[in-house]
Amino acid sequence: MTLIPIDRDSSVPLTHQIYEFWRAGIVSGRFPGGERVPSTRDAAAALGISRGTIAQAYELLMSEGYFQAARGSGTFVCLELPDPQECLASPASAPPVDAGHYVKLSALGEDLRKDAAPSEKRDGYINLTPAGQGSALFPLDVWRRLYVSSLKRIGTDALDYAEHAQGYPPLREEIAKYVQRSRGLSCSAEEVVVVNGSQQGLDLCARLFLEPLDEVAIENPGYLGARQVFQACGARLRPVRVDAEGLVCRELGDAARLVYVTPARQFPVGVSLSAQRRRELLAWARQHRAVIVEDDYDAEYRFSGARMPALYGAVNDVAVIYCGSFSKVMFPGLRIGYLIVPQSLAATFSRAKWLADRHTSIHQQATLHRFMSEGHLDRHIRRTRRTFAKRRAALVEALERHFGARAQVLDEPAGTHAYVRFKDPEIAARAERNKVQIREADRYYIGTPPPNEYLLEFSMLSERSIREGIKRLASSS
Repeated sequence: MTLIPIDRDSSVPLTHQIYEFWRAGIVSGRFPGGERVPSTRDAAAALGISRGTIAQAYELLMSEGYFQAARGSGTFVCLELPDPQECLASPASAPPVDAGHYVKLSALGEDLRKDAAPSEKRDGYINLTPAGQGSALFPLDVWRRLYVSSLKRIGTDALDYAEHAQGYPPLREEIAKYVQRSRGLSCSAEEVVVVNGSQQGLDLCARLFLEPLDEVAIENPGYLGARQVFQACGARLRPVRVDAEGLVCRELGDAARLVYVTPARQFPVGVSLSAQRRRELLAWARQHRAVIVEDDYDAEYRFSGARMPALYGAVNDVAVIYCGSFSKVMFPGLRIGYLIVPQSLAATFSRAKWLADRHTSIHQQATLHRFMSEGHLDRHIRRTRRTFAKRRAALVEALERHFGARAQVLDEPAGTHAYVRFKDPEIAARAERNKVQIREADRYYIGTPPPNEYLLEFSMLSERSIREGIKRLASSS
């Protein structure tokens, strides 16, 4: 039923309001020729006015050639409109005005407006910009089978609000087992909170720990999504430098209530927080009674050497919130992440999650539980880890071959992207000329960034495409 706006307080008669609504819609093309018009009975019932008022408007529209009646079938918009020149000149056919252009945005809103244009894949280009691992390597048939099975197993109960805003209990149990074997992190299911991706986890942390104008220490360069979440809560940002050992803890200051870190693999630089720096960070948080938010976004993908343990649970007297996600290790469209929080805070986080969106999809949670408990996730990670290691090796080899000393890989052998410094001021222009998409690291810095540092994604490309992309970058043609 088409909604017709009626102003009962207007001096314009209701008949004419209805007439103008339909005429303007037909002239502008909103209602195409041949479209069925609601009956006078249905329109009168929906608008709460007399059927005779509707009938008068319809008769006027038919007399002017906008409506036509078909016996036994109803009323329709005419296929051929009257006065085509008049219709073209009608103000109703003018382009609509976007009122958003006249709205004053906040400082954060302006930043988001500038950052709103996504980096789209361009035809004929080799895309080396970070975009996740995609779904080509994911066992979609297995996931589909488990999803259908979970739908049948859960039944209609999943159509109602979930009983547990904190997350599907079997999945929380499985996550606790997973972080124990993958990260050496000891926790119970009561400490796990399931969220819609790690981004929602960061948002909950910001809302629960920060008041406007509180100071937050963040890595510089660092994850843009975390920075924007803290800004949205009105926090003051304290950028802290990153070097070869990770966060430079002596620059944390004394005022921050929260520090956000990516210790397993710093984003975007890709270094691990050293053991000494970890001790310094924990000591600082203890002294200042600050919260540490530990974003462990892709710790599963380390290709050599021992992985550093998680900060969570390292000491008992420092509040650490561990943030994990399945989007990196499975596929980006799966918006399921998790927080591991001190048990005394679990109920508070659960309530905050409930206020945000009630709960994460139970069907997806149940499917993920089956996927993990049957061993599919561990097998998938082992397989993709081997594949990504080969692709990174192909990237590093190609850089050495085509650039030599003119390109320096700064990060450790891990993750799904390499952090590269080029000694070549023409690299961006040559990438555009030779059809290679690359992303400069400047967007991750607060302040003046160093020149010619780039994130080169390798997880979504074959080794052959990676080598071709680097060859194009080096080509002067």
